Amino acid sequence: MRADRIFAYGATAGLIGDLLLGDPRRGHPVAGFGRAAAAVERRLWRDDRGRGALHTLVCAGGAVAAAALASRAVRNRPLASTALTAAVTWSVVGGTSLGREARTIGAALAAGDLTAARERLPHLCGRDPQALDGPEIARAVVESVAENTSDAVVGALVWGALGGVPGLVGFRAVNTLDAMVGHRSPRHLHYGWASARLDDVAGWPGARLTAALAVAAGGRPGAAVRAWRADAGRHPSPNAGPVEAAFAGALGVRLGGTLAYGGRVEHRPVLNGAEGRAVAHGDIERAVRLSRRVSVLALGVCAAGRLIAGARRTS
Repeated sequence: MRADRIFAYGATAGLIGDLLLGDPRRGHPVAGFGRAAAAVERRLWRDDRGRGALHTLVCAGGAVAAAALASRAVRNRPLASTALTAAVTWSVVGGTSLGREARTIGAALAAGDLTAARERLPHLCGRDPQALDGPEIARAVVESVAENTSDAVVGALVWGALGGVPGLVGFRAVNTLDAMVGHRSPRHLHYGWASARLDDVAGWPGARLTAALAVAAGGRPGAAVRAWRADAGRHPSPNAGPVEAAFAGALGVRLGGTLAYGGRVEHRPVLNGAEGRAVAHGDIERAVRLSRRVSVLALGVCAAGRLIAGARRTS
């Protein structure tokens, strides 16, 4: 069986596994990688970009090398190779868990239980929830659903199509390192620089595909394109900007504005401010459904792209 078909079948099975089962309940590989990366940080940390770059190389490079060895071990066994691709895809994508967490917060907001919504928000994003009211929590959830559709699903599928199992693992490793050390805290301002920049590079194609698919699947293509073109470049993140702007336009809401992370207040540009309304708790369900449609379409695009490239190589 050709490698392109192995990816297409394996990635499809893995995404179905995520849709049906969610994340692995025990022994999650990403959690294990996080513990290993934290141990490496304890050994290497200095307030220095060079040490941070070494940390990124050791952790992400080690993960990719292990994935390449595993792929090589089964490369002459198509069924085993397909099963490995499926298992890795299932473990690195997280669309179902993303939707589950978002819906839990949405249900709390719908019931008027602001305390429960605030308690649950840190499971989804790093915002400081205590000062947020209901609409602000709903906005934070919709923004997280949009951004993590790219980070937790589409980006992984793109790199899987490009690099097989090592691509899947490498993208998730880089994205996890960015979440761990890439933020601008005093400890990680210099040490996390390499992880943050590498995540920007790795996330670029997936973010653009996510935004394009949100335009196609959101039901408001004109508004989504206008918001993407007008507002994406104003966002401080080169990858979250297009995704959040396209989601805002597709859903007809305003995203962005003032937010707080770890005691640090940021004033971000408003996305889709000209046409959108304030986010309501009902928009969380709409965002989750759009995320699901985008994820399924991304699988189709990535699998088809890999199959077409494989057919051209053999023709």
